[in-house]
Amino acid sequence: MDLVPPRPEQDAAACADGELPPCVLTRPPRQSAPVVVASPHSGRAYAPDFLALSRLDARALRKSEDGFVDELCAGAPGLGLPLLAARFPRAWCDVNREPWELDPAMFEDALPPYVNATSPRVAAGLGTIARVVASGEPIYRRKLRFAEAQARIEACWRPYHAALAGLIAETRAAFGACLLLDIHSMPRPPGLPHGHGPDIVVGDLHGASCARPVVQLVEQALRGEGFAIRRNDPYAGGYVTRHYGRPREHVHVVQIEIARALYMDEATMLRLPGFGALQASLTRILARVAAAVPALV
Repeated sequence: MDLVPPRPEQDAAACADGELPPCVLTRPPRQSAPVVVASPHSGRAYAPDFLALSRLDARALRKSEDGFVDELCAGAPGLGLPLLAARFPRAWCDVNREPWELDPAMFEDALPPYVNATSPRVAAGLGTIARVVASGEPIYRRKLRFAEAQARIEACWRPYHAALAGLIAETRAAFGACLLLDIHSMPRPPGLPHGHGPDIVVGDLHGASCARPVVQLVEQALRGEGFAIRRNDPYAGGYVTRHYGRPREHVHVVQIEIARALYMDEATMLRLPGFGALQASLTRILARVAAAVPALV
């Protein structure tokens, strides 16, 4: 696959112009289980205006992507599970943040008082509008205006969360409960040789976002495919997990971080030969979770 998928600039421009939705919701003909699958960080439509603003090329900007996670989860609709995926890149707008986590140093004008300028994510340069890519390089050639951030949040963040909240509400109404699987990818931890460290990190905010039997079911399904699992270390969950996870209200959220080394070359952003096998494995995992979770929620 090319570093930027076919027609990314046209797709990104069409998203900005309203010709294409900012996220893709693939619904099954009939939802068969109280499970929703989401890929918030796999979008890779880089608009020309964004590339012109950036000090970095498309290859460097893609280091912030959860590359191809939407494709890894593509079997979900065939199992009767809706799949929601962002089109826009994480470096453009991060929907796993509060809507207004912004760094004042990035802007030439003053920010409104409702902006959260002091969160740990903002301090790390990874707010709703990121200052740096995941590898730490600054993104922008110049300071932004607040109106630019506001436009991205209205065009990307709000539609994504409207779609996600709607799916959760529909699922809960139909089944009495909902399990959201929020799927991400993670880089190899620095200093660890190939083959070391967990394959997958499962996050439940240390028990706050999901009932224990449900997260245990997810882990059992993952281990059944031979993956080395770790819980909440180093990824316990982000905004989506915190905001939507309400086990007492029968809404459970599990964040799943998949090691990129399992399926892609992190330097070239190309799929590895094992991509198809991992995709098939994840489809089997989703099937097992979907079959067993109704008895637990």
